[in-house]
Amino acid sequence: MAWLMILGLAAASSIDNLGVGISYGIRKIRIGLLSNSFIAAICFLFSMSGILFGQWISTILPGILPTLLATFILLVVGVRIVLLTVPRSKRASAPETGNIGLEGLISNPEKADLDRSGSINLIEAAILGVALSANALTNGLSAGLIGLSPIAISLTAAIGSFITLWLGAIIGQKVANIRIGSFTVGQFSTVLSGAIIIVVAFNAWL
Repeated sequence: MAWLMILGLAAASSIDNLGVGISYGIRKIRIGLLSNSFIAAICFLFSMSGILFGQWISTILPGILPTLLATFILLVVGVRIVLLTVPRSKRASAPETGNIGLEGLISNPEKADLDRSGSINLIEAAILGVALSANALTNGLSAGLIGLSPIAISLTAAIGSFITLWLGAIIGQKVANIRIGSFTVGQFSTVLSGAIIIVVAFNAWL
């Protein structure tokens, strides 16, 4: 069960990378081996930081409170991720603004290509890596609270980050116009990410 939870958290942490990779593949924005590795390294550090902080909190909270807190965090994050996909079609017709936060960067990953070169350099990879690793941080916090292995969680999240971003770019070149119901492929991967986190939350409680 522990390994299923580890793999579930790793998948949830990195599945947004699949949507971003698909977006890059569609727009023919290249992300090289070094930049992808750099993003994976950021994911590892964020995940490890979250886990260590969660472990520290678990030493302070008594009884089942760490498990309750971990479950609550995972449920909130999972539901929030799913809800983020709902208004995207409406926002697509809204006028562009100069400001973009982390959520906006995931919704519009092409904005990470600051110099519009058609390739993600290391500086742009750092910005994108922070945005993509936000889930790894919160998932790591919950993993630390329920006592999962820091190395196992962080390594699987980093490897998952690298593979999904690389695979998404390949898929994006072939599925530009494919939709799953009312969602694009990228949006569907985000919904799936939130659903996985919710399932892991229930498993943590059980």
